[in-house]
Amino acid sequence: CFVCGESGAAITCRETGCDRSFHLPCAVEGGCITQFFGFYRSFCWEHRPEQAVEAAPAENTTCLICLDPVGDRKSYSTMVCPACKHAWFHRGCIQKQAIHVGFSCFCCPHCQNEYRFLMEMLTMGIRLPRRLPSWENSHADVALSERHSRCDASECLCPGGREQAEEEGPWHLLLCCSCAAEGTHRRCSCLTNSTASWECDSC
Repeated sequence: CFVCGESGAAITCRETGCDRSFHLPCAVEGGCITQFFGFYRSFCWEHRPEQAVEAAPAENTTCLICLDPVGDRKSYSTMVCPACKHAWFHRGCIQKQAIHVGFSCFCCPHCQNEYRFLMEMLTMGIRLPRRLPSWENSHADVALSERHSRCDASECLCPGGREQAEEEGPWHLLLCCSCAAEGTHRRCSCLTNSTASWECDSC
């Protein structure tokens, strides 16, 4: 490995005539790029692709993700959105965001451009997992997507209990028209069978 000097470097620069090899974990330290799409090409620091967009950060520009200062020009570690040319970020920061949001939601954190931004980041060696965003895998989302389905009246009169609900009649379950977080059977709140909306005491 031309970075650490140890053996077992399985990745070789794609450039014809270049024999530099490196370990994948050594790539960032050596300024190397591996493209995680297509032919999965890898490049050493000398032959790696560079952003073609003409842009330079203004003085005191900070990374949109970590809010720390970025370099004074484009570099291996300082990147810019090719679409808006205003979003500057560190390579490490945009890589962490890519791992978090996944392929389907990855976009510029400033202008929200998707296609140009995604293709540029892939070309520049940002790895994008093909999966849902990490927040859509959490169990919390399951609870948020469930509809409230019980009677919250102080005294539930339904013979089938608080969880029972019928399509029509006195045991039809109405949800609060403002928050939808509480419910009642029509009879439990002394509502007529024709009542179509109800508001809980909290609202």
